[in-house]
Amino acid sequence: MARQNNRGTNKAGISPLTGILASLGAAVGGWIGYSALFVDHHASLPSAIDAERKQFLSKESGLLSYYADTSVEGTPLVLIHSINAAASSFEMRPLFNHFRTERPVYALDLPGFAFSERSDRPYSPYLYAQAILDFLSTQVRQPADVITLSLGSEFVARAAMQLPGIFHSITMISPSGFTLRPDALSSQGASKNQTSNMAYNLFSFPLWSQAFYDLLATSPSIHYFLKQSFIGPVFPALADYSYATAHQPGARYAPLFFVSGKLFTSDIRETIYDTLKMPVLVIYDHDPYVRFDTLESFVHSRANWYTSRIVPSRGLPQFEHLADTAQALIDFWAAQEPLRPIESAKLSGWNAQDAQ
Repeated sequence: MARQNNRGTNKAGISPLTGILASLGAAVGGWIGYSALFVDHHASLPSAIDAERKQFLSKESGLLSYYADTSVEGTPLVLIHSINAAASSFEMRPLFNHFRTERPVYALDLPGFAFSERSDRPYSPYLYAQAILDFLSTQVRQPADVITLSLGSEFVARAAMQLPGIFHSITMISPSGFTLRPDALSSQGASKNQTSNMAYNLFSFPLWSQAFYDLLATSPSIHYFLKQSFIGPVFPALADYSYATAHQPGARYAPLFFVSGKLFTSDIRETIYDTLKMPVLVIYDHDPYVRFDTLESFVHSRANWYTSRIVPSRGLPQFEHLADTAQALIDFWAAQEPLRPIESAKLSGWNAQDAQ
């Protein structure tokens, strides 16, 4: 009688692969259930900035929220945060508080984040550019110095290409768009290689979209991703606010477009950055999420572009090097009358108190 070959099965007749898949399915199902039943999606959300918060209806982007301190006269300063799983105007709070006694300051919550509309709708670079244009045109209503962070830089640049007259200058902190294309990172590359639609369909599938987002927005996950942007400790209030804003109704909709790569413009340098004629400053050093392979060559050949490297920093110098970041901005703005090259900011050590 032939001996039966039982390799690849256990005593119950179940293969190891089948057991692994069953365990994985149980874990996924358990997390989906936990997300639906036990994760609080209505967390208390205070104001990100201690300033008057206003709302207006954008014809393109819906109901938008912003902070404003207009108690001082001068050229308006407008702050635009980045895009990530838990973005908000809190990212720009150090700069808001630093300059609010010197000039009018505004900080916009972009569509899909914080107190702005978070409806289930397509989010796109066009939508964000239109939100910025509507904000500047209807709320600020005069040419402004605009400071923007990371991917927000692409949206600001797109808006400035459409209506340059409402931009006095642009400062990009750690902007995306300067990585060599073959080396584009994760979601940035997805917009180039056409995998973003497939990724979005997977991430946004109704059965697990909320659970998937909740996994990205756990406290350990938020702290991990923020830690990549700090040389020293994560600023605790930023981590706390990021968690709170990520646990609101509709919080998942815009971030799922981001992680799928649908919010990046693969040829941003050639089609948009290269069209800008107003003064542009790039503040940068090292950043785990973007690279600056082409930055210096790009700036070198364009008379209206400048750089200031604040060392050491990893994407959020306004928290760890507020004094140096502010000085780089002041030098840049002062240099515009008449236009002349600027010097990089001086270096200094990390001081968390500067960000408060």
